[in-house]
Amino acid sequence: MSEEHPITAFRIVPKTGVIYVTSEATRLGFSPSHPDWCNLGQGQPETGELPGAPPRVHDVAISVDDQEYAPVAGLPELREAIAALYNDLYRKGHKSQYSAENVCVSGGGRASLTRAAASLGSINLGHFLPDYTAYEELLDIFKAFTAIPILLDGDRGYAFSHEDLRREINGRGFSAILLSNPCNPTGKLVEGEELSKWVGVARDLDCTLMFDEFYSHYIYRSRPGVLPVESAARYVTDVDRDPVLIFDGFTKNWRYPGWRVTWTVGPKKVIEALTSAGSFLDGGGSKPLQRAAVPLVSTDHVVKETLAIQAAFRDKRDRMLSRLERLGVRFDRIPDGTFYVWGNVANLPAPLSDGMGLFRAALDKKVIVVPGEFFDVNPGKRRPGRVSRFKDHVRFSFGPSMAVIDKAADRLEQLVAEHMRAG
Repeated sequence: MSEEHPITAFRIVPKTGVIYVTSEATRLGFSPSHPDWCNLGQGQPETGELPGAPPRVHDVAISVDDQEYAPVAGLPELREAIAALYNDLYRKGHKSQYSAENVCVSGGGRASLTRAAASLGSINLGHFLPDYTAYEELLDIFKAFTAIPILLDGDRGYAFSHEDLRREINGRGFSAILLSNPCNPTGKLVEGEELSKWVGVARDLDCTLMFDEFYSHYIYRSRPGVLPVESAARYVTDVDRDPVLIFDGFTKNWRYPGWRVTWTVGPKKVIEALTSAGSFLDGGGSKPLQRAAVPLVSTDHVVKETLAIQAAFRDKRDRMLSRLERLGVRFDRIPDGTFYVWGNVANLPAPLSDGMGLFRAALDKKVIVVPGEFFDVNPGKRRPGRVSRFKDHVRFSFGPSMAVIDKAADRLEQLVAEHMRAG
């Protein structure tokens, strides 16, 4: 559809940051399989074998029954297996345990989030800046609730305490807050005692915390011998009364993004509402892939996969930080989690000194990055006509292989050197 001559019945729908940069690169010849391109903009991890990880699934058997629709809430056996995983990882010793009724399976992370957004009432919903780009349209399309931003400060490493949380809920009248933890793009993680206090504040003030935990197995601050995972599920007192909703799935933490198998964990009554929303929004996910997913959510599989992820991606994180720092990129914080580095490029030579300028110039070197302004979540463009606070920032993904990261860093070094000579 041409932006100059849209069909009258339809509005122009904005692209998320990753889709925008990929579309622009595609115009110049990019494809995911093209060996000359380095995609540091990708929102998915490398999906091949990793040392120490369980064997990858390459074939999925499809029975006659699997040709039918899956239940909107997901296959019962998968829901039960997910509940068991959360109980085993996070709720040993707790009287209150998750069951299949606390789990709703969806066909992708955005489908999970959309079901939740469609189920919200006429409330004030808080969201942080910066955060995941796809939240922007999600928070605008449903008009029942009002999305209100909470600004985080890079000079403080994007810190936000439970006292800050209490003050914001009381001051702005929030009934719910949506956030990614660890945060996409900054890598900031709320964990341990502080996360427990966040859940306590939510319980005290009846404010639902909606945790996007899709990167919760990519954590680089773990102690030796401790599985590097974190979830708000660990700190819930009553699974059916505490206002905590958790989103996760195969796309990141299992490294199967193409399966589009994700889930929401929360109180039974909320899960019932999300299932009802799914019945008219998306109708449910893939039945054969849900069935194939059941053995992959066993604790043994998750432990092996997570330890392999942590080892491989910590090395890639450290390599990327080192290479970018040599270029003159600086960091508001070293990422605690995710597979992204949130870099400030203001010290690079113009026009590389802002996110969009670096993005455009890097395309000439067949390197893709995501400008920081896409993470300045602005539902409905209610803050028009201003320069983004994150115009000097770029999100660099270390989701690709180490070889791609090194190739991209070499090309960015060449790019910076060329502009320094020209300057």
